[in-house]
Amino acid sequence: MSEKTDIVKAPEKNIEKTGTLYEVAPIVDIFENEDEILLHADMPGVVKQDISVNIDNGTLSLSGVRKLKTQGKATWEEFGNVEYVRNFSVPPTIDVERVEAELKDGVLLLHLPKSEAAKPRQIEIKTA
Repeated sequence: MSEKTDIVKAPEKNIEKTGTLYEVAPIVDIFENEDEILLHADMPGVVKQDISVNIDNGTLSLSGVRKLKTQGKATWEEFGNVEYVRNFSVPPTIDVERVEAELKDGVLLLHLPKSEAAKPRQIEIKTA
């Protein structure tokens, strides 16, 4: 009794996509001065409530989701929802307790202040 079984590819079902969240890295500029490191991250269309900034074990993690409000059925779509994600190593000289963030016109600005020990200082020379 031998039964022959054929393996056949099941027909593809037309499953409608409900939307894909694309992950992209935001464009970033980083500046450093004596007091702090300044990071500018371009996240157009992201609102404050949808941004997350974390510093853990020397890693700065930025993420933000842009959610577009749509009306009607899309006939052509190139500009959809997106998640901005970027990670950086930060030096241990950053004073994590004093880090500040602000969002203006789609640009996230992070102030990463240096600890007092990391700031350059003038050494006084004493005479004997």
